Amino acid sequence: MISESLCIGCGICINKCPHDALIIENLPSELEQDMIHRYSMNGFRLFRLPTPSKESVVGILGPNGMGKSTAINALSGRIVPNLGDWINKECNWDGIIETLPRGELRDFFISVREGKIKVALKPQNIDRLPKRVQGTVRDLLNKVDERDMFDEMTNDLGISHLLDRTVQQLSGGELQRMAICATMLRDVDVYFFDEPSSYLDIHERMRIVKIIQKLAETKRVLVIEHDLAVLDVLADLIHIVYGKKGAFGIFTPARSTRQAINSYLDGYLPEQNVRIRDKPIKFLNHRGGSAELGSQVISWSGLEKQLGDFKLTTGEGKVHRSEVVGVVGPNGTGKSTMIKILAGEHEYDGGWVSSDCSVSYKPQHIDVDMDCTVQVWLDAEVGPRWRSGEYNVNVIRALGIDELLPKRVKKLSGGERQAVSIAICLGRDADLYLLDEPSAHLDANARMEAAKAIRRTMEANEKSAFVIDHDVYFIDILADSLLVFEGEGGKFGKAEGPFPLKEGMNRFLEGVNITFRRDHDSKRPRINKSDSRKDREQRQVGDFYSYQH
Repeated sequence: MISESLCIGCGICINKCPHDALIIENLPSELEQDMIHRYSMNGFRLFRLPTPSKESVVGILGPNGMGKSTAINALSGRIVPNLGDWINKECNWDGIIETLPRGELRDFFISVREGKIKVALKPQNIDRLPKRVQGTVRDLLNKVDERDMFDEMTNDLGISHLLDRTVQQLSGGELQRMAICATMLRDVDVYFFDEPSSYLDIHERMRIVKIIQKLAETKRVLVIEHDLAVLDVLADLIHIVYGKKGAFGIFTPARSTRQAINSYLDGYLPEQNVRIRDKPIKFLNHRGGSAELGSQVISWSGLEKQLGDFKLTTGEGKVHRSEVVGVVGPNGTGKSTMIKILAGEHEYDGGWVSSDCSVSYKPQHIDVDMDCTVQVWLDAEVGPRWRSGEYNVNVIRALGIDELLPKRVKKLSGGERQAVSIAICLGRDADLYLLDEPSAHLDANARMEAAKAIRRTMEANEKSAFVIDHDVYFIDILADSLLVFEGEGGKFGKAEGPFPLKEGMNRFLEGVNITFRRDHDSKRPRINKSDSRKDREQRQVGDFYSYQH
């Protein structure tokens, strides 16, 4: 136990206590009156809450481990907030409501106290659903269809052809759409969507945006989302949450979407005069990557691969040293299949690929059944080099893995496991690095750090990488060129390129039928509203991915 009233913040106990078990942070005393919940004497504490607003989509933006789940439990009435008084177990809603200023949140909690608020939650870890749920998709959705909209919702979400499959037969993207459908079929007052875009391609992400916005016309909707391009176009207001993982979390008041995302990328909240990150995340003007590329690492031409009913074909392509190739396209068009051919995991039926380079491969689904610590896992896969040098600084520390070393691998969250897997892939000695959906499960901050870690590793060691991902911000920071997949999911796919980044993005986005502009201040790409003036102007000149700002 640490006596908080006697602590002077000297830091001796932090240094004496092993494994970073103690965190001591100075917080402004005026925050004390905003404390919503505290778990124990020195336990995690949450300050302020997001407000579910009528007829608008409220976004929540911030790292994992900051109390988003606690906030959702408080808003749904599953836990009664104790306002920091964790000793007195008899918390009541009257005391909490009295402390809140008059406004939307107070009115909301009055409804919660009276039992008038019903809540539906789309969980974050949908990959656990097959272990928990038995039966077909039709059975599952029929059980929760309280709004009598079964046919409409399954058609809108494009899952009507999956109804007779069992939950265990679904891919990640199909599971995600089924989970969203099950949540929306419930007849409740507030809908929480925790990471609705993971596993979905950009086509499906834009479809989900329209469906959630339509729902928000009559209901309250809160969305936790780490794909900033999707959050930008989806949310009307955003609460940023910041703090120290496992120690405390603070929700800011809601602000406009553009202002919130720009402040988050800048790492500074001007209204509170608080810095939430050491350095800002910057989007570069487009590099002329081809000028700096080295010798050729791998090339291929006319590859063909038949998998059941699906057929993949490719054009001719090559990749050079220090080049990072982003791999984009709809789900089910053969992106992972192509990467597996390059990794030597799949034989190809036709064409050729040069095979004189060594490969390090991170698959899409990370199945690790090891009962050891992260430190032992790193030692086994990478050897001693992870402990020092540029790899330690650019990858291990940048991805926060130095804080995970004593943790058991089995106890890692999805995002933590993803970060360690990226580090292990980048830590192996190879000419070509293949990463399949490295941004899945990572929060917005960790995504940007992972993109920079991959980029720096390739530049520092003159290596090459292929990165499959659906997050446009992630690809924008990372890639020099794009390998573009076109086709029909599950039937056929054709890989063209690699093209220079702008040409590849224009080709890809024309197929998806959306345009991006650049933000004036942060230079980040932003999705244009369909048929807006900017959208029409860019379409006229064929500029789907603008580099002007």
